[in-house]
Amino acid sequence: MTRHGARRVTDRVRRGLRPRIRPINYRQACAFIRTHHRHLGPPQGHKYSIGLAAPTGELVGVAMVGRPIARHHDDGLTAEVTRLATDGSRDTCSTLLAAAWRVARSMGYQRMITYTRHDEPGTSLRAAGWRAVADIPASSGWDRPARPRTSHGADQVARTRWQVTTPDWQARLTDSRNGDQTAADARRRRS
Repeated sequence: MTRHGARRVTDRVRRGLRPRIRPINYRQACAFIRTHHRHLGPPQGHKYSIGLAAPTGELVGVAMVGRPIARHHDDGLTAEVTRLATDGSRDTCSTLLAAAWRVARSMGYQRMITYTRHDEPGTSLRAAGWRAVADIPASSGWDRPARPRTSHGADQVARTRWQVTTPDWQARLTDSRNGDQTAADARRRRS
């Protein structure tokens, strides 16, 4: 960017003309996802959704957060970014991911996960402080002769799981690897 262009961006930020995080409802988030998501439709539900609005008020990106889809991750302390879509505006993905994590932490969550297709680099996730933690092979899908299902776009595609955690989560993980159980883990195993 030229020096003149850099000055223009700095002036806009000083005047408060940068995009702002806004709470949005499920219907607004789903409408944006239908229009802008590259390969999936809206999810069935959410815990909360946030949007990034341009200075004009127009949405430029949406993040939808819910319970983890995989039940073995649904421990009550983990949230999942189930959909993230933007209109292509610069830094929108990393801004939404960072904001979604701030909201989740304030609600008491200690870990947040999301998935990308294996061919997506995850640059925005890295920029927001997330780590790639697992490669998930492509599945054959949910369709079976005795139980027909329609594909929703994520079947038969290898994916990467990403996560961001609190220091408490890391300590809990270290304790469980060392054979120690937290009180919550012990209660969960007894029930």
